[in-house]
Amino acid sequence: MGRIFLFMGIQGAGKGTQAIRLAEKLGIPQISTGDIFRAIMKQDSPLGEELRAILNSGRLVSDEFTSQMVKDRIAQDDAQNGFILDGYPRTLPQVEHLDQMLAERGEKIDAVLFFDLDKDEAISRLANRRVCTANSNHTYHLIHNPPQQEGICDIDGAPLKQREDDTSEAIEKRISEYVNQTFPVVDTYKQRGIFHKIDARQSIDDVTRTMMEIAEK
Repeated sequence: MGRIFLFMGIQGAGKGTQAIRLAEKLGIPQISTGDIFRAIMKQDSPLGEELRAILNSGRLVSDEFTSQMVKDRIAQDDAQNGFILDGYPRTLPQVEHLDQMLAERGEKIDAVLFFDLDKDEAISRLANRRVCTANSNHTYHLIHNPPQQEGICDIDGAPLKQREDDTSEAIEKRISEYVNQTFPVVDTYKQRGIFHKIDARQSIDDVTRTMMEIAEK
């Protein structure tokens, strides 16, 4: 049976960076709903067209639509030995959808890792975040993790950019929405005894060490 982890935490807490490290260690994919949506939106398909219409109109993507995207993704070959979900589930209906998906596969969640960071620090991190234009998994921080050459990705030499949703106003809105939606989800997993809180103010490597200790248990 595969290893299944859920990563939770406020935007800017470093979930994506840590998910990549754990994924490489265990040989399982990191599955981010944001990455799934971006990939589908690039497709010339009915699904891509539907998702673009939803987002362009300013509507939120429904729990059902989001869960179907995740279900399709975890059905792929690389996810048969486990996976890390980053950014899902965010609502109680999504928790129920995930429970049903895993029950159908005869699997369960090994651990929920919550990367704990206060709001002010999260805003500071996101405002200084830069991402590679060729691969959004290559991320930098202008203060704590700057690229060797200003504005250029160390890994593939592509230009860096600030994400459109990393402006102060957009960050404030996303964080407020996240907090309101996610606290009930946190409570649910606490009650199940699989919830682990990690202090995301630590250095990246210290966070990784804590995460690996939990994963090995």
